Amino acid sequence: MFKTMLIGTIIIACASIAAAQSDYKKFEFFGGYSHNRIDTGIGDDDPDLDDVFDEREGFHGFEVSATGNLTRYFGIKGDFSGHFKSRTFPFPAVPGASVDLDSRVFNFLGGVQIKDNSTEGTFKPFVHALAGVAHARNKVDINNLVCTGACPVDDTTLNETGFAAAFGGGIDIRASDSISIRAIQIDYNPTRLFDSTQHNFRIGVGIVFH
Repeated sequence: MFKTMLIGTIIIACASIAAAQSDYKKFEFFGGYSHNRIDTGIGDDDPDLDDVFDEREGFHGFEVSATGNLTRYFGIKGDFSGHFKSRTFPFPAVPGASVDLDSRVFNFLGGVQIKDNSTEGTFKPFVHALAGVAHARNKVDINNLVCTGACPVDDTTLNETGFAAAFGGGIDIRASDSISIRAIQIDYNPTRLFDSTQHNFRIGVGIVFH
């Protein structure tokens, strides 16, 4: 009788432990606003196109990601973001002429996320390490440039794809069993485009569904 009770107790205890270990969110989807301080090489205070060294501009955009949690603390993450900026510059040495520059940068990243994905608790900090590719497009339009012969410059679009990564994290605040608010996310987002390395920093907020 005692052995039967002991075995039953052990079975119940093991089942409880197994249930506790599996009591975590298996999946999450994030969508929200993202602001990226992108190393464009063009300064805010000096709109001269020749000033192309170590300058950052604020790009507005979005970020979405999906994470499949393999354990309570470890997940595999896919991340996609897009950031956009339009500016107008005076054309050097040509009074009245200007340059419209429309820039877009997309990141396609994947990697790992560390987070407590249990169904308990309100505040959920996380960190992630992601790597992949970035694609940049710069569309240049020349305005009011009158040429008597062949123009030295013309409208053009420059495209480049290269390495990208994101290292950072943030904190989620649980609003309900299936929704959390991403109060803050901050990433270092280096890219390798146009034969140089850009040291970008992005910040985001949004909603997490799980």
